[in-house]
Amino acid sequence: MIPDPFAVKDPRLAQHLQQRHRASRLWKYVFFLSICIGLIALSTLLWTVINQSFGYIAEVNKVEPSALADRPLEQLSETELTDILRQRLTKLRLRALEREKPFDQRTHADLLTLTYEQVVQPKIVATWTLSESLFQKENVQAEVNKRFPGAALTFRAWLNRSFLQNSMSSQAGLAGVRTALLGSIHIILITILFAFPIGVGAAIYLEEYADRRYWFNRIIQTNIENLAGVPSIVYGILGLAIFVRALSGLTSGAWFGTPTDNGRTILSAGLTMGLLILPILIINAQEAVRAVPNSLRQAAYGLGATQWQTIWHHVLPNALPGILTGAILAVSRAIGETAPLILVGASTMLTSDPNGPFSYFTALPIQIYNWTTRPQSEFRNIAAAAILVLLITLLSLNAVAILFRNHFSKRV
Repeated sequence: MIPDPFAVKDPRLAQHLQQRHRASRLWKYVFFLSICIGLIALSTLLWTVINQSFGYIAEVNKVEPSALADRPLEQLSETELTDILRQRLTKLRLRALEREKPFDQRTHADLLTLTYEQVVQPKIVATWTLSESLFQKENVQAEVNKRFPGAALTFRAWLNRSFLQNSMSSQAGLAGVRTALLGSIHIILITILFAFPIGVGAAIYLEEYADRRYWFNRIIQTNIENLAGVPSIVYGILGLAIFVRALSGLTSGAWFGTPTDNGRTILSAGLTMGLLILPILIINAQEAVRAVPNSLRQAAYGLGATQWQTIWHHVLPNALPGILTGAILAVSRAIGETAPLILVGASTMLTSDPNGPFSYFTALPIQIYNWTTRPQSEFRNIAAAAILVLLITLLSLNAVAILFRNHFSKRV
C-alpha cells in the first residue's frame, strides 16, 4: 500500500485540524440557518399582507344603487350622475362640493365615487381575512346571517383597479391610493434629480481631486460618514428649518409667480429626502470609483488624456454599475420614510392630485400609517393593500435601475 504523502502524522496536529473542520461546518450551518430564518420572516410578512388584502366583506347600503337608476351606476353618463347628486344631496352639501371642484370639471370616475360616497353610502360592517374566507366559508356565512341579516356578503380584493384610481376617502370601501401614489412618485423623482448628480460629483471630488493630507478634506469625509447614520427625523427637522421656512419663497413657488400658502410642498419633501440619501449615495459612489483599477488611469495619462478626460471616459463608465447599485439602496430607503415627510407637512387626508412641485402632498407611507391607526378593521385591509402597492412601486423602480446598471455593465 502506497502511503499518503499528505497524511498528518502528528496526532495533536490532526486533532487540531479536525476541530477546525468541525468549527467550519458549524459556521456553515449557522449561516444557512440565518438565511432560512430570513426567508421565513419575509414569507410571514408577505403572507400577512396578502392575507389582509383579500377576503369576504359584509356590506350594507343606505340607498341601494338599483333605486337610483335602472342600470348599474358605472354605465351612467356624467350628466346622469350629476343629476342624481343634485336630487339627493342638500343645497348646503352641493355648494360645498361645488366650491371644492365644480361638477362640470370632474371626471366620470370622480362623479361615480361621489355618488357612492354621498348617496349610496356603503358601510362595511365586518371583514374576514383570506384564510378565513377560504377555509371557514360556512362559518362566515352563518355569522353574517346571524349578526347582519340585511348585509351582502361578497369577496373583496382590496387591491383592485378602483383602489388605484380613487383618491382618499373617509369610507374604507371607497378609499384609494391614487393621490398618495402620485405624491410618492413626484417626491422620488425630485429626490433623484437633486441627490444623484450632487452625490456622484462629491464622490468624484473626494476620490479623484481631494488631497487627504489637508485637514479640511478629512473633516468633510468624516462628516459624510457620520451623516449616513443620523436618524431620519433629524433630516425632517433640517428640511423644516431650511426648505419649509428659510427658503419658503422657493419651495412655495413665490419666486416663480405661482405661490401657495407656505413651503409645505412636494419640492420641500423631495429636497429633504435628497438630503437624507445624499450621504449614502456619496459613500457608495466613492466605493465604486475607488474600485476602478488605477492602471486604467495611468494608461489614459500615458496616452495624453487630461484628468477630466480620464474621469469622464474611463473612471465613470467603469464605476457606474456600482454607483447605480448605491442609488438603488438609497431610493429604497427614501421611498419608505415617513418621519421627515410628516415634519415638512405631508397631509393625511388629501383628495386633490399633485400637479407640480409646488402642490400640497401626501405619500404612501403616510397613508399606510394613517389607515393602521384607525379603529375600524376594514382600514387595516386597505392598509395591507397599500403596502402591496408600495412594494410593487419599489420593486418597479429598482427593476428600472437594475436594467440601467446591467446595460452599462455590458458596455464596459
